[in-house]
Amino acid sequence: MKIFMPKDRVFYSLFEEVADTVSKMGKLLKAVVKEPDYDKRAILTSQIEDLEHINDDLTHQIFTELGRNFITPFDREDIHYLATSLDDICDYIFGTAKKLNFYKVNPSDQGIQKMAELIEQSSEQISLAVRELRNMRDMRKITEALVKVNSIENQADDIFDMSIDRLFETEPDAKEVIKKREIYQVMEIVTDKCEDAANVIESIIIKYA
Repeated sequence: MKIFMPKDRVFYSLFEEVADTVSKMGKLLKAVVKEPDYDKRAILTSQIEDLEHINDDLTHQIFTELGRNFITPFDREDIHYLATSLDDICDYIFGTAKKLNFYKVNPSDQGIQKMAELIEQSSEQISLAVRELRNMRDMRKITEALVKVNSIENQADDIFDMSIDRLFETEPDAKEVIKKREIYQVMEIVTDKCEDAANVIESIIIKYA
């Protein structure tokens, strides 16, 4: 059907598919940290990996369309920045799940649980905002989503700081400290990447709303 679609509309469809992937990956990461069984976590991580590959393909399609089309729904640079920032979110969500699996870390840690919840919330808000770009009719809905992403990023910073402090004070095993600190760092980067995507979306709506 994309063949018969006006070329500038192809981008919206691709971005909406990416938005759906971002949201699904956020939900799956939360499922990973809630799952106490290692083998079941591995299955969920494999599902996240599959979605990450799907997103890579979608991002490649966006760049391909960008190279072959003169007509775009908004600035070519903004399309590139948005595709890249969404791809980064997916990469780091997969990176988090992969490290949890590789290090065999028990994700029951309160801070890891909370960070996963924030990632799920932030990825859903980004997904919502991206899906609204096609029409830009409900600017309030987009703006509220972006504000929530910024608020979540601030919460994640606080959770990260408190969790690292608690980790050094309560974890006697140095190897576990190193493993968990690295996982916390990657999770915190996910929320940073969500904020980066929110900033790109904000730039787009300021120009075109």
